[in-house]
Amino acid sequence: MPPTSKLFLILGGINAALVVMLGAFGAHGLKAKLTAEMLAVYQTGVHYHLFHALGLLAIGIVATQIADSVWLKWSGWLILLGIILFSGSLYVLSVSGLRWLGMVTPFGGVAFIAAWIVFVIAIVKST
Repeated sequence: MPPTSKLFLILGGINAALVVMLGAFGAHGLKAKLTAEMLAVYQTGVHYHLFHALGLLAIGIVATQIADSVWLKWSGWLILLGIILFSGSLYVLSVSGLRWLGMVTPFGGVAFIAAWIVFVIAIVKST
């Protein structure tokens, strides 16, 4: 298995496991502690985290075919950055109430958008 494929499959699997744990924590551990608004913020983080964990897995699978693509590697790293900035900021914001973290979230969204654009470029440039 190419190293790029292995890396992003591992990162995707780890993030998928984290999504299940964080989702369960939110549903069972935070439901009684957070306001409905903050619980919705937390769940938004979980949803985007899940979609992009699957994105990392998709990159790992595609990397079996175009392992040497620098564009594909950038796509994976941008998705991981997006998970940290977008979902991470929403997780911390919801449990801490630190509203300024909401300023970080859009940077994660931009990383997600860029990751998917770069993913398309990787596919288009593949031979």
